[in-house]
Amino acid sequence: MTAGTRQRPVRERAAREGIVRRRNAGADDEPGSLAAFGLRLRGPAWLDGPMTTSNLVLGSAGMLLAIGLIMVFSASAIEAATAGQPAWLPGVRQIAFAVFGLIGMLAAMHLPVGRVRRHSGHAMLVVVALLVLVLVPGLGLRLNGSRAWFDLGVTNFQPSEVGKLVFALWGAHVIATRDRYLTTKSLLVPVLPVFGVFSLLLLAEPDMGAVVSLGLVLAGLVWAGGLSRRWIGAAVLGTVAVVFLMVNAADYRMARFTSFLDPCADASDGGYQACHGLYALATGGFWGVGLGNSAMKWNLLPHAESDYIFAIIGEELGLVGCVVVVGLYGILAYAGFRIARRSTDRFIQLASVAITVWLIGQAAMNMGYVVGLLPVTGVQLPLISAGGTSLVLTLFIVGLLARFARSEPDAIAHQRAQRRGPLTRLLMPVPAAAVDALPGRRRKVRRPHPDERPARDDGRTVTRVPPRRPAAAAGSPRAPQRPAPRPSGRDQSTTPPEQASRRDRQTARGRLPAGDRPPPRNRPPVPGEPPAVRGRPAARSHPPRTERPGRPQ
Repeated sequence: MTAGTRQRPVRERAAREGIVRRRNAGADDEPGSLAAFGLRLRGPAWLDGPMTTSNLVLGSAGMLLAIGLIMVFSASAIEAATAGQPAWLPGVRQIAFAVFGLIGMLAAMHLPVGRVRRHSGHAMLVVVALLVLVLVPGLGLRLNGSRAWFDLGVTNFQPSEVGKLVFALWGAHVIATRDRYLTTKSLLVPVLPVFGVFSLLLLAEPDMGAVVSLGLVLAGLVWAGGLSRRWIGAAVLGTVAVVFLMVNAADYRMARFTSFLDPCADASDGGYQACHGLYALATGGFWGVGLGNSAMKWNLLPHAESDYIFAIIGEELGLVGCVVVVGLYGILAYAGFRIARRSTDRFIQLASVAITVWLIGQAAMNMGYVVGLLPVTGVQLPLISAGGTSLVLTLFIVGLLARFARSEPDAIAHQRAQRRGPLTRLLMPVPAAAVDALPGRRRKVRRPHPDERPARDDGRTVTRVPPRRPAAAAGSPRAPQRPAPRPSGRDQSTTPPEQASRRDRQTARGRLPAGDRPPPRNRPPVPGEPPAVRGRPAARSHPPRTERPGRPQ
């Protein structure tokens, strides 16, 4: 028995189990492939469907939103009752923000991608102006030691949250515009200075968490833009150095960093919040103490409904609830990178990667400092933590991702082939095909010819073929006879190849029957024939050819 015969049952079993070992991994692998492990797992058939990406984005975001609303109700009721407010008020306020966020998500699903690109620069100027105005005393509202909000009466507005999204869209637009002649200098020069301006304005508030989130957006942009590993390594070292300097610049940051190393060593001061977050996770165990039965939310854990809501999830829902939340974020991350892989528009690729890295990185940082793996930065858990501006903006981002997912070529063809009612068209609009062109340039629109029908469902144009005229009767003046070939000299009925039409070439090749062959264009006129035949100009007669002197006749 040879080695190939012994390995054949193993290969057959691996094929039945859906595991195929890869030999030459390329960029054209299927979306479900695991390139890092050298294996390709064959997923279910629905994973390769045209609408799978959009369904994954909306499904995972919807489940995270539902979990967040329930946990905000549970975590904020005691604190509201202690403050003399109705226990249901924070939860109802969060539901109202969710409604506005869903409206924004629906609006984002109707936004044309070209218009988003075209106005990203204008939005950048508006955000910079808002970040400057929020620092003015009397205009900006100071909360928790940071002047980062505008008081709108009903709620507070934080412009730094909008600045992250605008920076992601503007950076994707700039890099996509320069993609054909992109170099390291052209990649970093327009994006890095704007990032520095944003960071200085955010540090003046001060808001360290917003700076970290903006850094995640920048990392996603330059990574998707194709920055070399050498520059990425230098950027990582520079970031570590800047963080070290910023930690040493403020005493409260140094206290947070030292409490990260051993939270419970100073549980009454700097490590109070981190230590009680670990207590909440330890109390929950595997299954949790039950929904609404948390002990740490009784004013023992500060910011239990926002920064440390993941600790309340671990206490009430246990390890199972935490794993479900992490899995939903993993599905959202897979969907975001799947959009970037399947899309044909460079702007969509860059924007989806930047937004996905931002959301998933922010979620990982929040869960990391709750479990004690990272120092406390104050970033919130997307779609779960309490907060008006953050929730509305995150749902708007989910709408943009769904819009990008429905702009895939297969998804557009699938949506156009289905019958869609008015409600479906309102909730799930069909986007136009993605065109990788510079926005702002008006493309010439070809006017349809009168003989062309409107475009069909698949986007192609059907051309009307004019009806064929019946052949004229024999002896009619419009039925000229083919002239007899000359006995010598050049045949005047021969048409040069560059001047011959398609029908003349087919006639010369013998593809058309003899009775269906049209008369040549350059033939001499027939006596009694009108000056034009079938709309063609009258043929000019050629003078007889003269032979050169001395040439035998």
